[in-house]
Formats: sequence, structure tokens, C-alpha cells
Amino acid sequence: MAAFSAPVPIARAEFVRRRRQLMKLAGEDAILILPAATERIRNRDSHYPYRQDSDFWYLSGCNEPEAVLVLVPGRKHGEMLLFCRERDAEREAWDGPRLGPEGAVDALGFDDAYAISDIDDILPGLIEGRRRVFYHFGREVEFDLKLIGWVNRVRALVKQGAESPHEFQELGHLLHDLRLFKSKSELRLMQHSAAIASLAHRRAMQVCKPGMFEFEIEAELQYVFRKHAAVASYEPIVGGGANACVLHYRNNDARLSAGDLLLIDAGAEYQGYASDITRTFPINGVYSREQRALHDLVEAAQQAAMAQVFPGNAWIAPHDAAVQVLTEGMLRLGLLKGSLQDAVSKESYRRFYMHKTGHWLGLDVHDVGDYRVGGEHRLLEPGMVLTIEPGIYIAPGSKGVAQKWQGIGIRIEDDLLVTEHGHKVLSADTPRSADDIEAWMSAG
Repeated sequence: MAAFSAPVPIARAEFVRRRRQLMKLAGEDAILILPAATERIRNRDSHYPYRQDSDFWYLSGCNEPEAVLVLVPGRKHGEMLLFCRERDAEREAWDGPRLGPEGAVDALGFDDAYAISDIDDILPGLIEGRRRVFYHFGREVEFDLKLIGWVNRVRALVKQGAESPHEFQELGHLLHDLRLFKSKSELRLMQHSAAIASLAHRRAMQVCKPGMFEFEIEAELQYVFRKHAAVASYEPIVGGGANACVLHYRNNDARLSAGDLLLIDAGAEYQGYASDITRTFPINGVYSREQRALHDLVEAAQQAAMAQVFPGNAWIAPHDAAVQVLTEGMLRLGLLKGSLQDAVSKESYRRFYMHKTGHWLGLDVHDVGDYRVGGEHRLLEPGMVLTIEPGIYIAPGSKGVAQKWQGIGIRIEDDLLVTEHGHKVLSADTPRSADDIEAWMSAG
């Protein structure tokens, strides 16, 4: 298996800079409050692997639960604060080391840090005198209630001269536009994530044989991810035959048959940053005539869509280009009837292509960021990363469709960075065309 060097982690100074950018946007009369992700019980007293809240990680660089980030712009005694767990030798013997308040200041660049157990005593005083509270309401009901309680404690002191907040604003309105534009450090991590995912897809193509089970292929993907210090960025989709027509297929337990295709939608997450790649290849290594015709059509749609990824173009333009090519192809192959104009305007193509052609990518697979601004489709700008993923899905039993097309599901997905003059395909190392895929599989 190919080896490649890992990129340098994001520096403490970048996390500090992000916090300063956010405070500047919020203004000096605001307070910004963001709790860490909670640990989740899998069953009885066993937990799911801990995954930090993406917003919390983006601003803090802290990967511990039971923590709260508080930003208080303009506060003389420190603007960037963290509440976190104290050091505890007994618990650390079981669960591993903790930063502790002192470590949070040294390692993460906070102005000050406090024990999480002291938050009830300290946070109301930080809220007092602030006109606006920025917070993600509705994510964690338990923390929502705590915050309301702290604010009410301040309100109860208004007659004694205390000033309570007048506005509650969604934190994401400020924060998510920052996250939409990736820094050089983030892009290095995303490129590495895509390289790992590409390696996993290539391995899956070469080990795949008729008679294997979908979960055996999934195991190969997971092996590559863990081998390179990554995890799956989402639950891998490994759908053979007609299972590929189920967009979010999850069982991954069917036996693979010669003559069928295998659709793999799988990405790696490295140091929090996701990749998202889909390939569809023949289980026996050779596409049938019908499979190749549809695969070539989807690839042509993807090429047309990727050509629309450049600064100043509307986010929806790649989708429109893919729809045009797919619809033309469906009409040519007899899957749709009528004129191109009617098929597009009436969206009859949605019978076989029912999703958009891409989404933002970053710390989340479906990353944050508005797709419309001021009622208009957002324009692409350098530093944005998005997927391009057209597909075609002809489920078994599709009425009016020749049997030779039924049960074929194909999607091709790549990760693109918008650059100053166009785009860069981060996942370019993954074989894409039918010819390249067949050649790669035969080389294994």
C-alpha cells in the first residue's frame, strides 16, 4: 500500500485568528457561547466514538467533551475563555489525559480557562452587560435550558442595575460564512483526506471479486482509513447491483454477483476534515454495453458540471449543466420521451436523477454555508470546496423501461476546490472513466 507523509496539523495561531475574526463580526456588545459535543451512549454504559462538534473544533482546537467556549469581545480581563474538565488522576487512568484549565491556556491559546464545574457561578457575570447573545439554539435542549437559566438570573437583577441581553442571534449566521472559505492549512488536510479516500477506493476496485460480500469491501475501505490515521467521514455506502439504486443504502450485507456493478460512496475524515468520493465499477472488472453507456453518460454529465466550477459562476450552474447532459442522454437511450426542453422544464429527468449535483465540503461532509444569498444562488469564490456528483438510478420494475437498463445505479463524485482561475480536483487520483477503471482493476 502506498505511503505518503501527513500534513502539519493546524497551528494554535490559526484557531486564535478564527476566534478574533468571529468576535470582530459579532461586535463588542455581544457574547458568543458554544458548548462541545456531548458523549453519546451506544448501549448501556458503552459510548460511540467521540466526535467533537465541528463549530467547536473550528474555533477551539479542543477535542474534549464537557467544555464550553465563551467569547466576550472587548473584555479587559480576557476575551477568549474556555470552561473545561479539571485534571483528575483517577479518571485519566481510565479515560486518558485531559488538558485541564492550565493546559487549555497553554496549548490552545485562550486568555483564560476555568473548571466546567464553576460555569454556573461565572457565566452569568459574563453575560451581564452584553446586549446580544450568539448561540446555536435547538441543538442541545439541556444546554438551551441552562443558558436560559443564566440569562434569567441576570434579568432578575435588572432592578439592581444589571443589564441583561436584548437579543438572541443564531451563531451560525456569522460563523458558517467563515467556515465556508478554507485556509491553506485546511486545504492541506482536505487534500490529504481525499488522498486517503482515493487510496481506499483504488484498493476496493482491485480486491473486488464476484462472490464477496458488500461488507468485505467496506472492511477494505475501513482498513485503509485507519491505516492512515483517518476514520470514515460518514457511513460508507457499498451497494452491489440494484442496491446502488438506493441513494443512502446502508445494509452493506449482500453478496456481489458477476455482471453487476458496485457503487461505493465513501470518504475519509482526517483531523476533522472530510472527503467524499463515489465510484461505480463492474464487479467482474468489465462493463457490459448498457453499463458502459450509462457510466459514460454520468461521466459526461460530471465533466460538464465540473467545467462550470470557477469564481463568479453561480453555485447552481454545475447542477444545471449536469441535468442538461443527463436528460439529453436519457432521451437518446430511450429512458425518457419527448423534447429536451419539456423534459428539463417538467423535471421528468427526476425519475432517474433525483438529487442535486453537489454540496459544500469541509469539517462536515454536507458542510455549512448558505446556497442562496439575498434570494439568489450564491456565487462561487476561491477557497470554497464542493462536491460534483451526478448519477442515474434505474430501479428494478421501472415501468416503460427496457429490462436491460433495470437495476443499474451509477454515481460519480469528486471533491473540487474553487481556485483563482477555475478549480482543482482534490480526488483526481481515483480512476474515473470506464477505461481507466477497467485498466486499474485488471492491474490488480
